[in-house]
Amino acid sequence: MCGVVGVSAKSRVNQTLYDALTVLQHRGQDAAGIVTCDNGRLFLRKDNGLVRDVFYLHHMTRLLGNVGIGHVRYPTAGSCSSAEAQPFYVNSPYGITLAHNGNLTNAEALSRALFEADLRHINTNSDSEILLNVLAHELQTLGKLHPTKQDIFTAIRGVHQRCVGAYAVVAMITGHGIVGFRDPSGIRPLVYGKRETIEGTEYMIASESVALDVAGFEVVRDVEPGEAIYIDGKGELSTQQCAENPRKMPCIFEYVYLARPDSIIDNVSVYKARLRMGEKLADKILRVRPEHDIDVVIPIPDTSRTAALQLANRLGVKYREGFIKNRYIGRTFIMPGQSMRKKSVRQKLNPIELEFRNKNVMLVDDSVVRGTTSREIIQMARDVGAKKVYLASAAPPVRYPNVYGIDMPAAHELIAHGRTVEEICQLISADWMIYQDLEDLIACAQEGNEKIKLFDCSVFDGKYVTGDVDDAYLNRLEKVRNDMAKLTQNQQNFWPDDEIIDLTNVT
Repeated sequence: MCGVVGVSAKSRVNQTLYDALTVLQHRGQDAAGIVTCDNGRLFLRKDNGLVRDVFYLHHMTRLLGNVGIGHVRYPTAGSCSSAEAQPFYVNSPYGITLAHNGNLTNAEALSRALFEADLRHINTNSDSEILLNVLAHELQTLGKLHPTKQDIFTAIRGVHQRCVGAYAVVAMITGHGIVGFRDPSGIRPLVYGKRETIEGTEYMIASESVALDVAGFEVVRDVEPGEAIYIDGKGELSTQQCAENPRKMPCIFEYVYLARPDSIIDNVSVYKARLRMGEKLADKILRVRPEHDIDVVIPIPDTSRTAALQLANRLGVKYREGFIKNRYIGRTFIMPGQSMRKKSVRQKLNPIELEFRNKNVMLVDDSVVRGTTSREIIQMARDVGAKKVYLASAAPPVRYPNVYGIDMPAAHELIAHGRTVEEICQLISADWMIYQDLEDLIACAQEGNEKIKLFDCSVFDGKYVTGDVDDAYLNRLEKVRNDMAKLTQNQQNFWPDDEIIDLTNVT
């Protein structure tokens, strides 16, 4: 998962892009980048690290121009190379920069075709660079020095015909404008808005509505699946549907975990969806264990808080904050190696003993992926005196890897893969465990927008909505997603910064 933003304004956009990326930081903490354009010249700064650590005052002052795009990255195959930080740049035609959230499931075939047929060189392992070169080739085949907006839409139509998978994209075409587009299934989110100034109307395209909110932009609407938004050099906005058979099937995991609760995605409030998850889960507990002995409900921070609070209210049980979180530790499910994740959990959370001692505790988490974190947290609760420790997951069992831009591990590393709930409960050493039902989870999101008939629920049901994912693809994916592969790749990418030459980086 990643976060993208693009801004077309009447004054310098460097601060607006920076502010938007800080709000989207939850979508990617591995790397950050901004590129701006001023009088046909591009200014790029990108590197590994958080937004606040990548951009200092001397970087910001050199990001000139009234138009630009930005990106925050989480790698989907464990790479820590700064060469894969975005935005990416290609000089021909026009000079195009691109930032991408998602994952192309046909990236391998596209890479071969780009080299053998389009005569284009791909310099990294990133499918975002592949997508950029596909867009560049589609624009180049038009053979125009000054492309019209219809030419831009034609090129994006060609991208949709060639690319398969999930992609929410912002791209800047030097001297012409900014374009944003979304894959024909609308798996990854993208929204746009406007801001009125004395000089005229300014526009922003971003992964989540919260980025627009903090910058004072009014949300216009979500970019529809297959649709493209083009803002030309004069600041005029045009839209067009560029896919032949678009169908809205957003990733339901956005509502479970990925998105900020104050965002609205495809007209569904993430916050309200999570409230409903707590209600549905409480109703299931009351059906399965009407005579439960839960003394207190405690969320595993942060994402589960909303669901846990509503669950406690529905059960008529006390809600308490039982863990204090160290906010300087990253997300543990993405860390390579069981020992590293185990150590990280203890550094990340510290229990408040008085909320656990001599109590039957219901812990609530947004989801359970590997189970490493859950097992450690349950043991922490026991260590400070909990009598019984139960675990409730606001999401169904995660049984299958994600192929659309979330770094969920190889299938055999998922604790729920091939196991019953009872077996999982035993492995994590809980006294009892309960999962959300998939139909209830879908209902929680669908209630916010009944026009959405289908969601991508592949991590729960193994049904990949693009229709091109088979066992052979998953086996290849597993080779780069398993713990040993990540450790090897990270070791290969561990080089001092002064040994990397980046000719386009503002340092």
